[in-house]
Amino acid sequence: MRRSFVTMFMVLAILGTIGSLAYPVFYSYPHRFDAAKASVADPGPAVNTPWGPLTVADRDLVVQVQLEGLWEIPAGRQAIERAPTKAIKEAGDHLVAGHTELDKRVRTVAADLALVLPTQPTAEQQGWLAELSAAQGEDYRRKFANLLRDEHGRLFQALAQVRSSTRNTLVRELATATNRTELDHISVLEKTGYVDFDAVAHDATASPAAIPTGFPAPSSP
Repeated sequence: MRRSFVTMFMVLAILGTIGSLAYPVFYSYPHRFDAAKASVADPGPAVNTPWGPLTVADRDLVVQVQLEGLWEIPAGRQAIERAPTKAIKEAGDHLVAGHTELDKRVRTVAADLALVLPTQPTAEQQGWLAELSAAQGEDYRRKFANLLRDEHGRLFQALAQVRSSTRNTLVRELATATNRTELDHISVLEKTGYVDFDAVAHDATASPAAIPTGFPAPSSP
C-alpha cells in the first residue's frame, strides 16, 4: 500500500513537470504574433522605412497634400468654367494642373510608405466648396481668391516645418515638390487682385500652421 502511494505520487509529480514545461509552448503558439501585431498597431513616434524614419508629422503632411488636392481641383475646375476674369481662370488652370500632378506623386509616396489616403475632402473643405458654389459675381471672386490663398499660406508654412526636419527621403522630396506648386498657386491667386492681404496677415498670426494628426500609421515598415 505504501509502495503504491509512493508510485502514484511520483507519477503525478512527473506529469506535473511535463505539464508545466508544455504549457508555455501550447499557449505561446496561438499568441506567437501578438507582439508583432502590437508593434504595428502602436508604432510609437516614428516607424523605420527603407527611406528613413517616418514620423507622425511626416505622415500627416502626406495626408494633407492629398486633402488639398481633393478640394482645390474641384475649386479650380469651377473657376475655369465660370471664368469671371482672365486672372481667376488662369488661377483655376494652375490649381487643376498643379494638384493633378501632385496627386500622382502623393499616391506613389503613400503606396511606398504603406499609408492610407483620404478619398473625400474634410467637412470644412466641403463647406468651402459649397460657399464657392453659392457665391456669385464679386462675392465669388473674393471668396475664391481669399479662401484658396489662406489655405495655401497655411500649407506653405507646414511644408517648411516638415521639410526642414524630416529624415525621410520620400517625404522630403514630396515636400519640395509641393512647396514649388504651392508657391506657384499663391502667386497666381495674388495676381487676381482680390486677395485681402490684411486678412491674410491676421489669419497667419492668429492661426499658426497646422496639419491633421492621428491618421493611421503604415500597416508595415
